[in-house]
Amino acid sequence: MAANKKQTVVNEDSLFTFIDHNTIESEKIIAPRYSYWKSVFRVFFRKKTNWGLLILFTVLLLCSFIIPIFCKYDPNENVTNALMFHLSPSQAMAQTGGFSFKWCLGTGALGNSIFYGIWASARTSLLLAVICAAINMTVGIIMGAVWGYSKQFDHVMLVIYNIIANVPYILMISVLVYIIGSGFWSFVFSLTVTGWLSIAYFFRTQVMIIRDREYSLASRCLGTPITRIVSKNILPFMTSVIVTILATELPSYISMEVFLSFIGVGLSASVPSLGRMIQEAQTAFITYPWEFWSPVAIASLVTIILYVLGQNLADASDPRTHM
Repeated sequence: MAANKKQTVVNEDSLFTFIDHNTIESEKIIAPRYSYWKSVFRVFFRKKTNWGLLILFTVLLLCSFIIPIFCKYDPNENVTNALMFHLSPSQAMAQTGGFSFKWCLGTGALGNSIFYGIWASARTSLLLAVICAAINMTVGIIMGAVWGYSKQFDHVMLVIYNIIANVPYILMISVLVYIIGSGFWSFVFSLTVTGWLSIAYFFRTQVMIIRDREYSLASRCLGTPITRIVSKNILPFMTSVIVTILATELPSYISMEVFLSFIGVGLSASVPSLGRMIQEAQTAFITYPWEFWSPVAIASLVTIILYVLGQNLADASDPRTHM
């Protein structure tokens, strides 16, 4: 009986832990560690549609950057063979002696392979979109942060913005392309020389809203440098806004390239692009539809996937969706 009573006392004592008067230990709070980006991706991948779109986009990326390496695209490959002009997929494979991925989408006006041409053109459009978005977003965010925080800089930039913003963007790009040429890097320069300005103006407005909040004012009172206030207090708060802008910027450059090349102002004929393929096939829209709809389908698919993934990532990066 005494042994059972002693055992009960021991079991009850093991349920409690004695804490001393150590102030450091008493201030510790046991809670699960929170990772912002881990939470963002958890919310993002919760949607099954995002998995499907990512897999499809990965396939498009691999095709765009791997196929042109092993299968060189030559638009003038069969320019001397009139029998290869404007062939449907079945006619092209019959003409070349059997099934081949090279001719599975038919041939163009000069006997060129549409299948090879689409992936070489998609690579150009994707590279253009990524480079332009990286330049414009980086310059736009930095300039917008300084613009919104410095009142002296604000007066100067508002004058510049009001002058440039009243000039149509398409007209400015067209003039620059005619002046400096229509090569790839010339086209990148035309899209980025003033493309960052509208992004900077948008961020200027957002920064002006956040800079006068209590925690920013407290940091200023404590003597925190402006660069640290901007980098630690303002820009992290705008993560979801940055992702939202990026979601619209990436597909917009692909659309811009397609439109400008379609009207004859885009990249030169020596640089394969989706817009150039669509522009060359517009006259064969009725008689040879495979030449027109194939690049249109790829351009539309890439643009839609980038936009939807970007919007879903922007929603996931909003801290309010993590609750």
